[in-house]
Amino acid sequence: MPSAIDQRKRTEAATQQIVLAPSESDYSNQIILAMKDAEVDGRGQQLLQSLTELSNDREGEIESTCSVNHQGFISSVNQLQEVRDGSVAFMTDVLGLNASIQASTETLAQQKKTLVESRGVRQNINDANQALNDCLGVLRLANQVHDLLGKKNHYSALRSLDELQNVHLLEITQYKIAELIQKSVPAIKKLVADAVMADLNTWLFRIRETSQFLGEVAFYHTEQRRTRQKERAEKVLPLSNFKLNSAVESVADEDEEFDILDNEDVQVDFTPLFECIHIHDALGQAEKFKIEYAATRRQQKELLMPASITLIDPEGATLSELLEGIAGFAVIEKTTMKKAPNLRSLADIDELWDSMCQTAITLISNALFEVTNAELLLRIKGVIALFIQTMSSWGYLVRSLDAFLLTLFDKYAELLKRRFSDDFQEIVSTDDYMPMPIHKADEYDKVVNVSWYTPEKARDELQYNDSRPFTCGPQLIDKDIRNFLNQFYFFSDDHFQHPKVIDDTLKSSLDELLCEKVCQSLVDRLSTQYLGQIVQILINLEHFETACQELEQLLVAARSSASAGGAIALRASEEFRSSKKTAEKRIFELVNSKIDDLIGTAEYDWTAASLESEPSNYMQTLIRYLSNIMTTVLLGLPTEIKELIYFDALSHTATMILSLPLSPEVKNISPYGVAALAKDVQYLTEFVDTLDNPILKENLDELQQTVALLQADTSDEFYDIATRNKKYGRVDAVNGPILLEKLTHSVQSPAKNDKFGTLSSRFGKKI
Repeated sequence: MPSAIDQRKRTEAATQQIVLAPSESDYSNQIILAMKDAEVDGRGQQLLQSLTELSNDREGEIESTCSVNHQGFISSVNQLQEVRDGSVAFMTDVLGLNASIQASTETLAQQKKTLVESRGVRQNINDANQALNDCLGVLRLANQVHDLLGKKNHYSALRSLDELQNVHLLEITQYKIAELIQKSVPAIKKLVADAVMADLNTWLFRIRETSQFLGEVAFYHTEQRRTRQKERAEKVLPLSNFKLNSAVESVADEDEEFDILDNEDVQVDFTPLFECIHIHDALGQAEKFKIEYAATRRQQKELLMPASITLIDPEGATLSELLEGIAGFAVIEKTTMKKAPNLRSLADIDELWDSMCQTAITLISNALFEVTNAELLLRIKGVIALFIQTMSSWGYLVRSLDAFLLTLFDKYAELLKRRFSDDFQEIVSTDDYMPMPIHKADEYDKVVNVSWYTPEKARDELQYNDSRPFTCGPQLIDKDIRNFLNQFYFFSDDHFQHPKVIDDTLKSSLDELLCEKVCQSLVDRLSTQYLGQIVQILINLEHFETACQELEQLLVAARSSASAGGAIALRASEEFRSSKKTAEKRIFELVNSKIDDLIGTAEYDWTAASLESEPSNYMQTLIRYLSNIMTTVLLGLPTEIKELIYFDALSHTATMILSLPLSPEVKNISPYGVAALAKDVQYLTEFVDTLDNPILKENLDELQQTVALLQADTSDEFYDIATRNKKYGRVDAVNGPILLEKLTHSVQSPAKNDKFGTLSSRFGKKI
């Protein structure tokens, strides 16, 4: 525990530090510190005592000092009092001044506060003004976008909107309006897209309305190319081997520039489409637009195709409108693909093209039943061929259309066959089957020019009051056949890729018409009993056989290079040749029937008692008949046919005459009966001699030798083989003995003769 001395020292030291404090603050601090230490150590009383002692010491020092310097002190006090008074006055002034300054300071502070506040307001106003200007600028750009849309400057509107979004809106992101405008950007972009799509739809509508006229212009251009190609082919013959759309034709026609989409008749501007493409590409919706555009074009394709068409319009207007519309649509598609390859692919266009072709083919096929006229069908084919050539020049595949032309050709061939079949049938049925008279040179020239007829005499040697061998029918049929050939090949004009089909179909159709409608019709008329008509039918058949040979040569010359080479054989040639034989047989039948009728009138008295002085009436009539038919009815027949008819007629006559004495009703034959038969045979022989044909006389050998046998003095020669072969070689070995058995050498009295005896051979009266 510290001693009292130490505490005292510490108290004195603390008092000394207080006294020596250099400043008032240090003085206060030292007092506080000393008081705190004294309180802690319990020296409070000591510190108070020490301070009291110090104060007393100081006070004593002051009194001592004052006693020594009292006067000076008094003076100083007085001065100090004066100073104090002055200080008080000054203090008063200072306080007044301070109050004044304080008041001014408060006013200034208020004004400064007001100034600061006004500066803040002004800054806020400036900030608000700047913000307002910034926002107004953005709003002006936003309104400008709408103005550009109203002026249909869609791409400029989109660029302005992009600038607004990526530049100007970033400058005002702190404002609510920026958020509002930012939220409206998609809607504005949609407005741009809708506006440009509206323009595109308007353009597409106009294009759809223009498609038919565009196709019509394309067809007209193709027609012009056809004309130029024909003119070039006429000037330079080798060019005729090159068809439309061939490489040679394209090179030859390249100087004739013609833009189907931009000419004095039609102009197609693709700007709306390009703008729409750019807009959607900028919006990042290129693929969506591609899909929508494809769907729109498919819808337009469907609207383009009608539910049905008619083909019976003489001008082919409905069909032309359909194909022109398709052509215009396809031209737009192909041009779009070239100008915007990313929008339309070749696969898309080919799909639409194939669909339109199949629909058109279906529509035409469904309407084909209306067409019953070959000329109308040929015009229909011409329109389709023009369509094919036009679209082929644009690079479209036309295989399905080429194949459809085969269907049209089958229909065309059927209509031609039906029409000419009716014509042939009418010609054959209305023919008078009389030789065709020719009275003038021009009539002769017409016949020679249209029919396959080669006269035996030169033109200058002909007598024009003569008749031609054939009737009017063959000449008319020849003319129709030439028309038939020409009209068949008309189908290959302009465009047809199947010439071999025409050649084959023409041959088969011609065969069918000639065989079934001409040849068979003529054969059917052979049933007539009129010999002259049958003879004319035979002459006509002869003419048609010759015509078929000419036709075969004509078909060889006219057939296309695609067909196989070699000769062409018409089945009709053999049909006419075979029918000729049928006609000849029919002539034989009628002639022989007439001969039978005439010989059937023979009234031989086989047991006659007297000699007849004249040939029988039937024989005279028979000779006149045979002579007349050769100079009248059979005159127009070729010589070989006439000789064949004579040969058959004489052979039949000899056979029938020989059958008279061989009849079972004839029991006996007198020498005068043999003489009457011999006179008739001699009369017949003399007629045959006038024909100056030794072959014809051979038909009478058996008859002559049989009569000679009956007139022989003895019949033993017949039974001698050597003599019989020499004198009676043609006599039948069976008939000879029968006749010899009937032969009698006695003559009955005329009084005993039955007055009806001469009728026995005709009516079977028994003797």
